[in-house]
Amino acid sequence: MILFFLLLGEEDTSRVIVHIDVDCFYAQVEMIRDPSLRDKPLGIQQKYIVVTCNYVARKHGVTKLMGIKQAKELCPELVLVKGEDLTHYREMSYRITVTLQKFSPLVERLGFDENFVDVTETVDARLKSTFSPQLNGHIFPEMEIEGTYERHKRLACGSQIAAEMRQALHSDLGITCCAGIAHNKLLAKLVAGQHKPNQQTSLLPGGVGKLMGTLKTARNIPGIGSRTFKRLQTLGISTVQDLQDAPADVLQAEFGSQTAQVMQQLCRGVDPSPVTPTGPPQTISDEDSFKKCASLQDAKERMTGLLQSLMKRLKGDGRFPHVLRVTVRKLSASNKWTNRESRQCAIPSHLFGTGAEETISKLLDLCVVLFCKMVDVNHPFHLTLINICFAKLEARS
Repeated sequence: MILFFLLLGEEDTSRVIVHIDVDCFYAQVEMIRDPSLRDKPLGIQQKYIVVTCNYVARKHGVTKLMGIKQAKELCPELVLVKGEDLTHYREMSYRITVTLQKFSPLVERLGFDENFVDVTETVDARLKSTFSPQLNGHIFPEMEIEGTYERHKRLACGSQIAAEMRQALHSDLGITCCAGIAHNKLLAKLVAGQHKPNQQTSLLPGGVGKLMGTLKTARNIPGIGSRTFKRLQTLGISTVQDLQDAPADVLQAEFGSQTAQVMQQLCRGVDPSPVTPTGPPQTISDEDSFKKCASLQDAKERMTGLLQSLMKRLKGDGRFPHVLRVTVRKLSASNKWTNRESRQCAIPSHLFGTGAEETISKLLDLCVVLFCKMVDVNHPFHLTLINICFAKLEARS
């Protein structure tokens, strides 16, 4: 599937977009919480895998999404920190966004550890003054820049703003990050990965084709998901060049006109989509994944834990949810990871007027009703995930 939708049309190449990508985010948060971990190989554990690790651990061969057993074999001294409670990561993520909003109101979050920032207006204002920008950090492709062109000036100004952002994140929060500077979101994200960790890279106007050529497959293009890539492969399309060369009518026949146009833009580095400021989340959810849940009692205990976590977050959010949704994932030999089913119901407005324990108890009763609509508890069942979501959040009256 296409992960984000692009507005089709002409692209404004005068824009200056900065992509901020925090280095090994979860691990950094834990090292800030406990500075004694900084010089030790550190892995963040969720269930049976290392979801991320610091660069000390990576020098020993530990990688993201590696199994705990393998990671320990490669690095016996690896320190593992449980990362299943996302509270501290979520809080730091929002603090990062707030810091970036000091430089531009146009900040768009992408997960916990990435942000797009449109600094076009700031660049315009600085270039109207006597400001003489110099490129800060790396450039792509690496080459001598001859002459002083308007787009080079804008890029140089954007690179200095990016450096100021990174300095603010480090001085205010202790966070290090990479940055990419380009004229659109897609290219800023891609070029940010050229030099890691704690560095920044600007994309020269003539380097788009070369940057797209560094991608191993079309699947590496942000916006093209695994399902879309599989469908492309059935058409004999695997590389970025394959996608660029693909006849438009072939793509349109498989994906439809609009999606085909989007893919043809993406593979050429064209992305006219705006940086859309991220408001408060529309939903608040939490989930628990496991090898097996096979009894109603086990499910109730897991749902109670999720509700306790959600109530803490709801207190900090300050809004009131009107909808409760429960999702389960049933074990299926044919579709192990995506066999999900959901049910939802309205939350009575008076329910949150009671004490926390009583509220959780009443919410659990609602969860059990929804759960039993999806799972026949009178017969054997095998679940591998439960998710609880508060939706339709509105300010408390």
